Amino acid sequence: MKILVTNDDGIQAKGLAVLVELLKPYAEVTVVAPKEAQSGMSMAIPLGLDKHITASKVEMRDGVRWQWVDSTPDACVKFALGDAFRGYKPDLILSGINHGSNAATAACYSGTLGAAAEGAINGIRAIGISLDTWRSDPDFSTVKAFFPVIFEKLLLRCHSLDPLCGIYYNVNFPYLPADQIKGISVCSMGLVHWADEYVANPDGTYHIEGHLDDYPVNAPDADHKRLAQGWVTIVPHSIDTTDYSEREELLKLFR
Repeated sequence: MKILVTNDDGIQAKGLAVLVELLKPYAEVTVVAPKEAQSGMSMAIPLGLDKHITASKVEMRDGVRWQWVDSTPDACVKFALGDAFRGYKPDLILSGINHGSNAATAACYSGTLGAAAEGAINGIRAIGISLDTWRSDPDFSTVKAFFPVIFEKLLLRCHSLDPLCGIYYNVNFPYLPADQIKGISVCSMGLVHWADEYVANPDGTYHIEGHLDDYPVNAPDADHKRLAQGWVTIVPHSIDTTDYSEREELLKLFR
């Protein structure tokens, strides 16, 4: 099995190195990750003949192929598919381990999930993995403890899916010791939004800060709620964002 690994925290991120070590027993691993942090880039890519990117030379470390691309996570996947995997596809794309939660509508902004979605668009099964802490040097022991069973079960499921089904998975780990984890919960994506986001700096510029506002419509199994309760959450996403129930209503109006 051949796995492409990327992230949105940059090639120097600890979470990326941890994920590579977790995957080495399962597959031949190729890393193509952003040169620098690219959080919040979703599926952004540089478009146009005047938008140039650079890539490092390939470096082999303990049987793993490492390379950075000076661009977004999505661009890293596109680059890898046309370079390291030219002529064939990886069996799986893993994106992470992200430093910070990608639960709820954070998934819409996430470069981690953007890379996974790019895999799904290309008919490649993909999983995004995140740990709910912004620390640059966090303890990944809980991820290490739960990753094998989650990965192996998702791998079995992935093999049973049509590669063109458009599904990819969003896995979030609470930042808790392994013995405090309640279990693994299959969830729906929570609905939240950020308020008062842009804060003024003394020099007249702005930065994003703000606070999170929850919606009362969230189901009890919303991923951000379960994550806060101490569950490892798994949400299946799809690149097909059609609302089929609303489509039926519109067909009644426009037939």
